[in-house]
Amino acid sequence: QVHLVESGGGSVQAGGSLRLSCVAYRTSPHSICMAWFRQAPGKEREGLASIYTDGGNTHYADSVKGRFTISEDNAKNTMYLHMNSLKPEDTAMYYCAADLRFSACAGPSIGVTNFGYWGQGTQVTVSS
Repeated sequence: QVHLVESGGGSVQAGGSLRLSCVAYRTSPHSICMAWFRQAPGKEREGLASIYTDGGNTHYADSVKGRFTISEDNAKNTMYLHMNSLKPEDTAMYYCAADLRFSACAGPSIGVTNFGYWGQGTQVTVSS
């Protein structure tokens, strides 16, 4: 019902910025919950930010609050993650996720088990 495709990853120096994009191919026009996660080697997948596709009810993990901004363009079925002041510890595979249930975006936590649809991931590498 939802197919997600991420793009925008790459390599950047510490202090730099990147913008990730996630296109949601879906049949339903109704608003859904979408989120960004990341997973570094040897670590658990971490929820970073979530948003409804109507632009409301955003939540952020403390680790990225103030540096990362989640946004969406409903007309393009695209969600973004604007990442500023990147640090080497931000290096990870970044995943887009979605769920048809509004409760997935209820917050404040952004849990892996709340999302039923996942993209393939895009790598972000931050060098010092």
